[in-house]
Amino acid sequence: MKDSDTLREQICEIGRRMYARNFVAASDGNITARLDDGTFLCTPSGVSKGFMKPEDLIIADARGEKVSGTGKVTSEFFTHLACYEERADVHGVVHAHPPHAIAFTLAGLSLSEPVLPEVIAAFGGIPTSAYATPGTPEGNEVIRPLIRQCDAAMLDRHGSVTVGKSVEEAYFKLEKLEHAAQTLFAARLLGNMAHLSADEVDRTLEARRAYGATGPVYTTGLYPDRD
Repeated sequence: MKDSDTLREQICEIGRRMYARNFVAASDGNITARLDDGTFLCTPSGVSKGFMKPEDLIIADARGEKVSGTGKVTSEFFTHLACYEERADVHGVVHAHPPHAIAFTLAGLSLSEPVLPEVIAAFGGIPTSAYATPGTPEGNEVIRPLIRQCDAAMLDRHGSVTVGKSVEEAYFKLEKLEHAAQTLFAARLLGNMAHLSADEVDRTLEARRAYGATGPVYTTGLYPDRD
């Protein structure tokens, strides 16, 4: 992926969508893309994702040092870097603060229950990491073991991390994650949620493979009767 006007515009557009859909507030969240030369195009620290301009984006190297741009490298950069280091197929990472998904982590509830077939087909389950102090290298440490196994994860009490072969793909996984959390939240208000059976989970994952979906599937929690 090359640094280009198109990529910069795309990141700004994704930032606007995140802000408009309440996935972030104020200057929360960050977006990065891996470039062909091993550097990373990044949203700067302290800037609202809803009002970025292409020239606001910065380039950082694999040590987290700024290569170009006028802004500051986000304190969350190393969480993104951990995703890139663990997955050669990842070229875009989005970190956001989707409120319903975060609420599940505050309540100690899992987003990996076998309830929504479209979520199972997309991710398997959505795990939650151990707690890490935001803006510290702890985020790097807790995301590594999870991102090897999944494309969408929650940082406990903090926010989401979604990855993809492109920034756009990573963003759409964020949309799906928060939509799932909203649906599960409503279901819990209405009553008990019925789990899919192990056979139904297996058939969903088989359909996923048949459609040619790639990437890891997080299976912990999908088979509660077997765990």
